[in-house]
Amino acid sequence: MAALRRTLHMATLPAGTRRALAGSLASSCLADRGLWDKLHAQPRLGSVPTFDWFFGYEEAQGLLLPLLQGARAACPVRVLDVGCGTSSLCTGIYSKCPHPVDVLGVDFSPVAVSHMNSLLEGGQGQTPLRPGHPASCLRFMQADAQNLEPVASSGSFQLVLDKGTWDAVTRGGLEGAYQLLSECLRVLSPQGTLIQFSDEDPDIRLPCLEQGSQGWTIAVQELGPFRGITYFAYLVQGSH
Repeated sequence: MAALRRTLHMATLPAGTRRALAGSLASSCLADRGLWDKLHAQPRLGSVPTFDWFFGYEEAQGLLLPLLQGARAACPVRVLDVGCGTSSLCTGIYSKCPHPVDVLGVDFSPVAVSHMNSLLEGGQGQTPLRPGHPASCLRFMQADAQNLEPVASSGSFQLVLDKGTWDAVTRGGLEGAYQLLSECLRVLSPQGTLIQFSDEDPDIRLPCLEQGSQGWTIAVQELGPFRGITYFAYLVQGSH
């Protein structure tokens, strides 16, 4: 969607790469794995190990940490990031949360998964990631977010994160987006929270979520502005 392309933040990529990717994104379907393999294979400037659409962990931590604190009855709190790419969300939760967390990042791009596993283990000249709590763990796996059966059982996560994944999948059609939502809710604990991060206006997103999340409570919270753009956190929650 145009909103997603408008908000891509490519400051960590060389200028030539940014121009090439901007052209690719404008002419390609964002639900195509080949496009994301190409993107994640691009070199990064300096020592920046992650790459975030919209924003990263630092901007979202004010929302995430209270939710993790509230879910401490589950020890560790299980967190799933669908379409994690090379974002800092998983690594930030793992390294900054003071409570035990079990974080799983899944992406259909093997290039992204390989990069994040290398980062976790201290590859590419990086220091190995250290957990914020000794009992915390972090894993990355290749998986299709529209079919999480191979990696996640029903009701097994207290927090499910989707940062821009719905936005990308909808480029391939709403049917795929609703399948993504269905899988996120399937693996979510009845008392858990799904967060969709997007810049899409609530007038557009909320009717879709209401149609696909019957029986769940839906709320929206503004985030930002970051770099002049206001984002939204769409929270789909069970009973608390």
